[in-house]
Amino acid sequence: MVTEFAHRIAVDWHKTLEQVLASASQQGRRGVLVFDLDSTVFDNRPRQARIVREYGAQKGIAALTRCQAFHFTNGWDLTHACVNAGLSADEAEALFRDLKGFWAARFFTSPYCRDDIEIVGAPRYLHACLKTGARLVYVTGRHEEMRGGSIEAMARCGMPVPTGDDVLLMMKPTLRETDDAYKRVAHQALDGLGFVLAAFDNEPTHVNDYAERFPTCVPVHLATDHSGRPVTLAERVVSIPHFAW
Repeated sequence: MVTEFAHRIAVDWHKTLEQVLASASQQGRRGVLVFDLDSTVFDNRPRQARIVREYGAQKGIAALTRCQAFHFTNGWDLTHACVNAGLSADEAEALFRDLKGFWAARFFTSPYCRDDIEIVGAPRYLHACLKTGARLVYVTGRHEEMRGGSIEAMARCGMPVPTGDDVLLMMKPTLRETDDAYKRVAHQALDGLGFVLAAFDNEPTHVNDYAERFPTCVPVHLATDHSGRPVTLAERVVSIPHFAW
């Protein structure tokens, strides 16, 4: 996965995770811990690779039928993944538009997000968060149609699943809303739940928004992959590689 923010990861990055748990234990029920899903607690590369394999099977492109998660070494770049799977750069570029349409029709659906796997250490850390007594809130750019598959993947990976009380899952109403706009709206809902202690997100824009909107929270950036937009992380944002502390 892309780690261009690796320079932001301190040697003692794991202390941030410990500090969040300690703070949550002090606040108890008043505390709120926020987690994004894609590339934060979930690795969606298996989902992406499955779609590429299905496209390869439909189009009779043998190299793509062998696509694996590890071929996605440059974020969500389909062209790059196709080259890693065995196509030439010209071949990958020629089919990109058609593949992108095939991908878009499947990626944002419950049947496909069931393929997601956990970011290293995420299930254990999420349960540790829950044990502090704080409220755990997943805030994602996924839309409601993906709720069933998202919860199924959480359960399969051993993560806390939404209960409607201690664990909440906040999703966009439809695919049409932008992730940026929806998450800013979600901030208002978070205010009504308690004191936001920490927010974890892979997208620089979103973690910066948390840092600005909740000045006393710990904004934590997952240095996994992201949309590729050239956004500089705010100074007080902490970057971590995963949750295996």
